[in-house]
Amino acid sequence: MTRLNGKTAVITGGATGIGLAAARRFIDEGAFVVIFGRRQETLDAAVAGLGPNARAVQGSVSNEADLDRLYAAVKAERGTLDIVFANAGVGSQLVLGMITAEHIDEIFDINVKGTIFTVQKALPLMGQGGSIILTGSSAGTTGAPAFTAYSASKAAVRNLARTWTEDLKGTGIRVNVLSPGATATELAREALGAEGLAAYGSMTAFQRMGDPSEVAAAAAFLASSDSSFMTGSEVAVDGGLAQI
Repeated sequence: MTRLNGKTAVITGGATGIGLAAARRFIDEGAFVVIFGRRQETLDAAVAGLGPNARAVQGSVSNEADLDRLYAAVKAERGTLDIVFANAGVGSQLVLGMITAEHIDEIFDINVKGTIFTVQKALPLMGQGGSIILTGSSAGTTGAPAFTAYSASKAAVRNLARTWTEDLKGTGIRVNVLSPGATATELAREALGAEGLAAYGSMTAFQRMGDPSEVAAAAAFLASSDSSFMTGSEVAVDGGLAQI
């Protein structure tokens, strides 16, 4: 398919996991993709695998100067921007009673503040038909043990889309949330191990973990004109985890 033919996309957290799978899918559908992430070596490997329609910019969404460099690079090479997939995020566990200010700051700096500035700084390059996709989580709906800060941050992301739908009225720019659940990313495999993956996957209606490519397929839908009458919405790709 070529639903994204000629489009330019930015994907934060684009060197691994769901971000990398989305970059592959967007390119397969005709887009030019700029991935953004913190580790240069990982970015280089990702771009080598993605091919000539991919570029990489190193930086953190928690650093405004890094985001300024990202969008300056996009403007210099592409001029305009059609799709922003604000996918970068972090999460770690601390039970109530053990939560620290540093833990909260790290998660909210990336998941909330980083998402806000990723989108805000992209807007001057965007226009009619633009699509903004925010990565939420099933945890933002259901909560999860020991994930106070992470769950709260993803609930905040869900509300950003609702608020920005109002702010973007009349611009022709859509904003939606894509909320994965149990997804077998590199980070999940490392954190959970084979036994943990099996246990987490068994909680879904399909009795398995999702593949990043399955989330990427939904991201391509939200990026394309196939979702032209959707804004302020949440698309759950979670095997039913937060739905039943």
